[in-house]
Amino acid sequence: MTSKMPIFQGKQIGFCLCTVCRKINSISRSRCRRCDSKIQARNQASLQQSWALLITAAILLVPANIYPITMVTNQGKVTYDTIFSGIVHLVHLEMIPIAIIVFAASILVPWLKIIGLAIYLSAISFNLPISKKKLMIGFHIIEWIGRWSMLDLFVIALTVSVVNMGQLLDAKPAPAATAFALVILLTQLAAKVLDTRLLWDRLEKNNDKN
Repeated sequence: MTSKMPIFQGKQIGFCLCTVCRKINSISRSRCRRCDSKIQARNQASLQQSWALLITAAILLVPANIYPITMVTNQGKVTYDTIFSGIVHLVHLEMIPIAIIVFAASILVPWLKIIGLAIYLSAISFNLPISKKKLMIGFHIIEWIGRWSMLDLFVIALTVSVVNMGQLLDAKPAPAATAFALVILLTQLAAKVLDTRLLWDRLEKNNDKN
């Protein structure tokens, strides 16, 4: 029988990866040999930073869903729509495919991102017995789908720029649009600032089997 070769992390054998240019440097260096960027074996503060951004995003998601996101003036009559009422309005107009897209981009994706990031950060913070590989796959999915959360804001911006006929017909973003934009920005930053190498340090090796 052949014995398995031991697996070492870069920091255990004295190497560190530059997160800017991806150059492998000696762990004793403070700056990258190629791009002169600051390098460090692990950014321990990134976990707290990511938690702070995620919690703020979760708090802002409440007013983003409760308060109106658009204000429409039609012949002098002003009406307000929340994200959910806008989806219901699309359903009543029999625009089902668009309603599904808006629901996925404006409600489903933000909540899934926050829940997914919370699970990921909890796994690192509390050493939860979850497969590292599955966590990393989920993390990359969260990063990929995050860009589609801006779809609802894009629709609002397009509507505001196209529909502008004074008191006859006018559309403007309402307060929830700002809160929703901040939710998208903060969740993106929460995923961006996190040093994912912390995952491989804090979980047990046997969690790699799944």
